[in-house]
Order: sequence, then structure tokens, then C-alpha cells
Amino acid sequence: MESLLNELKNRLYEVADFEHAASVLSWDMATYMPQGGAPRRGRSISTMSRLRHERFTDKAIGHLLDQLEPLVAGLPYDDDNAALVRRTRKEYDKAVKVPSELVGRVSSHISGLYDAWTRARPANDFASLAPMLEKELDLYREVSDCFPGYKHVNDPHIDGEDAGFTVETIRAVFSKLRSELVPIVQAIAEKADPSDDAPIRQLFPISGQEAFGLRVSRDYGYDFQRGRQDLTHHPFATRFAHGDVRITTRYKEQYLGDGLFGTLHESGHAMYEQGIAAALDGTPLGHGTSNGVHESQSRTWENIVGRSLPFWEHYYPALQETFPDALKDVPLERFYLAINAVKPSLIRVDADEVTYNLHVMIRFDLEADLMDGTLSVRDLPEVWQTRYDSDLGVTAPDDRDGVLQDVHWYDGIIGYFQGYTLGNIMSAQFYNAALAAHPYLPDHFRQGKFDTLHTWLKENIYQHGGKYTADELLARITGSSLDTAPWIQYIRTKYGALYGI
Repeated sequence: MESLLNELKNRLYEVADFEHAASVLSWDMATYMPQGGAPRRGRSISTMSRLRHERFTDKAIGHLLDQLEPLVAGLPYDDDNAALVRRTRKEYDKAVKVPSELVGRVSSHISGLYDAWTRARPANDFASLAPMLEKELDLYREVSDCFPGYKHVNDPHIDGEDAGFTVETIRAVFSKLRSELVPIVQAIAEKADPSDDAPIRQLFPISGQEAFGLRVSRDYGYDFQRGRQDLTHHPFATRFAHGDVRITTRYKEQYLGDGLFGTLHESGHAMYEQGIAAALDGTPLGHGTSNGVHESQSRTWENIVGRSLPFWEHYYPALQETFPDALKDVPLERFYLAINAVKPSLIRVDADEVTYNLHVMIRFDLEADLMDGTLSVRDLPEVWQTRYDSDLGVTAPDDRDGVLQDVHWYDGIIGYFQGYTLGNIMSAQFYNAALAAHPYLPDHFRQGKFDTLHTWLKENIYQHGGKYTADELLARITGSSLDTAPWIQYIRTKYGALYGI
């Protein structure tokens, strides 16, 4: 069996090499690449993606899996080799259904669409992207047709990000969450003041924002010997290998929240990837297990930790020293309210914890309607505005802060948005388990110590990579399946105290 496993791993390492190359090219395109490099870069990424797919779908890998499956059948379920064969088989069986030529066409088109988005958003020019978006949707419908039997055309893409979920099951989760969330939003609206977030909407020099964010990221446990931070149009984290996991961010001089919480969010993603066992690198187990679990980690470090009062009892004096002109006369309690202020907003990434999931639900519904043809690309901007008006009571002045604000649809990320809300839900479940094991975590945050939480997450989630599914992790760690109750209780407790509801 050992020789067969080694042969499988060697083939998977080669697949990972192509993925690594494509990821580096994509990272460079989103950070430092000059505009003139876009057309050729799209072709290069397409070639790497196609070659990766061809190597992974090679019949030799299928033959190795056929030989290995009976040999690992007697191993414990949590054995690394049994998990490797199990996960590889699942991904292989899906991959062989999609022609490599189609993979190349999708990748090539997405590279061009992303480059066009980087110029179209500042120019408020959705019309220039509409034909390219229509073609992208056609390509993704073509991918869906490789998986006959789906109930909704977006189901194969959702399953690729959050295995086991469908449009129907996500809508059921969202419906339950919405029924619990909307009354809280309404109750807070009666107490909230539009100026609640005024202290963080002043002048904050970018150099200070960067230094402070990097300090916290290091304190959290993000390893800069195996990572770095760079600027981009829309923040993301990316893993090239166990020793190279990078984050990106962006800054606004007149708004502290964008850069600071963006850095904390992406650090959460990166710490997950850095915490995966090195032995799993280069295999299908060497990545986070699902979109939702990944988002649970970014939202934990951004919100549950980074927007907590104990966290700021430690860091606020240092922040005041960094920005004395803006914050010297702002007491901690006022600042704490500002970073947690609840008010309907246009921008998802700037949204407060309470209304954030309403943004996600809008995008999920619109994407499903775009994919099944219920909604045309031509009508998307108007329908977007209608949904924001009805769900959040706000209307964007233009498409920059409307349909163009998120990069996802213009970067080939279809079937992804539900992960943000699944991540919020899971973050509360996982954190409650960590708190049960270590009730003094808030006291550690007051001291600027995060290693207890970080170590618990590494032991229970990070090290396993893709070894367990999201459902299996939830069952192992919490003894429960996906449950909205802990997150709702977290929101009620925190914001009940903030707003007296």
C-alpha cells in the first residue's frame, strides 16, 4: 500500500504545482501587475488551470484510487491516508466530469473579466461588463450541465464551495435566520443614532492604519515568516504552500474600519491555512475544508475577537497613541460603540454584524436568479437597488456601491456568498466550544494574549485541513449540526448591552 500511496501523492504534488503557479499569477494580477499585462496573463492562468485539471483527471489517478480504496477500507476513519483517498476520490469523480478545455475557457474569460472590473468599478461602468458577465454565466451553466440531475443550476457550484448544500437547503437556513434576525434589527433601529460610528469616520493616515493592523495580525499569530500583506482592489487571502500564505487589504483615509477589520478578517483565513499540518501540503487535504468553515475563522478573528470589548481594553490606548488627533478625546466606550454601530449600509464588507447577513441573502438570491435565467444581467442593477431599498432601506447613488462593489461575480467566484453567513453561524458554535474549554479567554484578550484560542483552533480545526467535512467538524467539536441559535444568542447578548434592547 505504501508504494501506491507514494505514487498517488507524487501525482497530487504535481497537480498542486500547477495550482501553485496559477495562484501566484492570480495574486500578482490582483496586486502588482501593470495594466498592460492583463491579456497575456489571462492566457497564462488559463494554461496553468487547464494543465492542472488534465493532470488531476489523468486515468492513472483513478486507477490508483481503485487500488487503494479496498486497502484503506479497514483503517480508522480519521487516519490520514484513509482521509486522503476519500477526499481525493470525491474531488476526482467531480473533476473528470468537466472537460479540461472548458476549464481553460472559464479561466481565460475570468482573468479578462477581473481586469475589466478593476477599471469599470471606479468608472461606474457596469454596461461595459454586462456582456462579459453574461458570457461568464453561460460558461458556468455549461459547467453545471456536466452534473446532470441537479435541482437548481447553481447547486453544483454551491456544492463545490460548501459540500452538501443546495439552493433549497441554503434558503431554508436563511429563512430561519432572517425570522430571528429582522426583529433584532428593528429593535436596534429604534435606539440607534446615525452618528454612532462617527469616531471611526475621521482622518486616519494610512501609514498608521497599516502599522497597527500588522501589529494585531502578528499578535493574533499570523506568521510573517510564512506570509506577507499587500494592497489590492478587494481583499483576499491566498495559499501557495504551507510556507507561503499571503493576505491583502485596502485602506480609506477617512474610515478606519475598512483596512483594520479587513486585515483581521484575512488574517483569520491565513492563520487557518498556516495551521494545517505540513504533512498534508500538496494534497486535497492541504486546504481548508469548506467555504463556510473558512469564513467562520475569518469572522471569529475579525468580529468575535476583534470587535469585542476585552480586545479593545488592551489595544485602545495604543490606537489612541497612533491617531491622537482623531481619538484622544474619544472614550473607550464611545469607540466600542462606533466599531459595532448598527445601521443599514450599502457596502457588505463595511456592514455591522447584525445587518451583514442581509447583504449576503440579497446576493445569494440574485446569483441564483441570474444563473437560472429568472433575472437578466441587463436588469441586475435595477433589481439590486430594489432589494437594497426593500431589505435595508438604502439606495446606492450609483453602481460603484451597488452591483459593482463585490469582486466575486467578476472573478469567477460563483456559488460562494452563502459561505459568509454559514461562517457567521459556525463561528459562534466553534467559539462557544473554545470558551467552554477555556472560560478565561476574554481575560486573555484583555492582556493581548491570543495563543490559547489560536492553539485550540489549530488543534480542533486548522491542523485537519480538508480531512473532515464541515458537518463532521461541527459534530466532533460541538456535538451538534449547523445551528443558528448560538449566533443569534451572541448577537442578542452583545447588542442588547450596547443598545439596551
